[in-house]
Amino acid sequence: MKSFLVAGDRSGSGKTSITLALSALLSTTRTVQTFKVGMDYIDPSYLAGVTGRPCRNLDGYVMSPGEVRAVFAHGCRGADIAVVEGVRGLFEGAEALTDLGSTAAIAKQLDLPVVLVINARSITRSAAAIVKGFQAFDPDVDIRGVILNNVTGTRHREKAVRAIEHYCGIPVVGTIPRTAEMELAMRHLGLVPYREGQENGGFLERIDVIKQKIGEHVDAGALLALAADVEQPAEESSMYAAAGDPDVRIGVALDEAFNFYYADLFDVLSSCGAEAVPFSPIHDTLPEADGYILGGGYPELFGRELEANTAMREGLREASRNGTPIYAECGGLIYLTDRMVLAPGFMDADTERVYELAGVFSGETRMPARRMLGYVVGTSAAGSPMGEAAFRGHEFHYSSVRLAPETRYAYRLSRGSGIRDGFDGAVRDRTLGSYTHLHPVASRGMLAHFVDCCRD
Repeated sequence: MKSFLVAGDRSGSGKTSITLALSALLSTTRTVQTFKVGMDYIDPSYLAGVTGRPCRNLDGYVMSPGEVRAVFAHGCRGADIAVVEGVRGLFEGAEALTDLGSTAAIAKQLDLPVVLVINARSITRSAAAIVKGFQAFDPDVDIRGVILNNVTGTRHREKAVRAIEHYCGIPVVGTIPRTAEMELAMRHLGLVPYREGQENGGFLERIDVIKQKIGEHVDAGALLALAADVEQPAEESSMYAAAGDPDVRIGVALDEAFNFYYADLFDVLSSCGAEAVPFSPIHDTLPEADGYILGGGYPELFGRELEANTAMREGLREASRNGTPIYAECGGLIYLTDRMVLAPGFMDADTERVYELAGVFSGETRMPARRMLGYVVGTSAAGSPMGEAAFRGHEFHYSSVRLAPETRYAYRLSRGSGIRDGFDGAVRDRTLGSYTHLHPVASRGMLAHFVDCCRD
């Protein structure tokens, strides 16, 4: 199997559009498995959408090196090519003096060659200095080729390409012209998710245009010549081992409002003996199950629809009061509060909007609030649905959840904000809701404990 990693010199270099188009192009003749560095849901939704295979996340801060290798090997089964999209700039990570959590660390752990995307706007010879600096910064990172983005005209392209190939000794395999057609649709937390975008006119057409542009300006043959050969491991990691026939049914909220899930969640649930039963808080009644998972998403975009489904709201509230285990992350946490209040001006609204929600937790959600983005580190207390554990995860939201003063919390964070002052994982009965997003492989023990709660 061939593999390579696409990294950027910075955020906004264009690596997401380029990786998306390359994956789509290669998928027309080969089976392509994609990966995304970092704790991200939206980029993977695009990569999965254009390849037809679940994109999987690789995060060196949250996951151990062994877990990174296991996820990579598991995802690559049956693939011809593995394409990994980096996060931010190649060397950006959790710390200033180590590469922990960076794209560079993943490239080294998996021995992947790097194709570096350079934002070449307004620079020519300086592009070679940037590439040379990246090569020298960590010689253990195998930078094999360059793609220049935002190139304007023949003279610009020729000067930049000649300088890089002369001074850096590696080929430029693509030069992408500057054009607004390369931009993907954005909103307050980043890209519009692929699932939602499919419902909007012009979305898939825009992706086709990006694919066409990249196909015209990147030499796919030269790119594949830089790719590395990867051998598949003989045995599957034990964390994915099948548990036999499932003996637990867990409802997983999955629709336009709730779709932020890592692909490994469903594999890990299966390995714990659980059957995942998708349901829609917008369209359905609550299915019969032994427990429920409510992931992240954009409930603020569907407040009217969520409020209108009173049967679902009442069903979740009753299930929680009856002691059925429920686990909710971020958007799921928001949905379990009494109400959601959107301020005037937010998402172009003229007046304040208030939507009644499930009311499992006493309190309300307000949006917008201060943007929270970053890793979290914490511990989970014994007696909670997720069990006693140390964990690492991620938080990313634009909201503020304000719960009643008597609310109990199962998580104590040493890094990150959580719901309030470093406390996260609000608990009521056997329901836990948090801003923390957990990776299912790194936190497999916590998910296994939740499944056991559902089983009991």
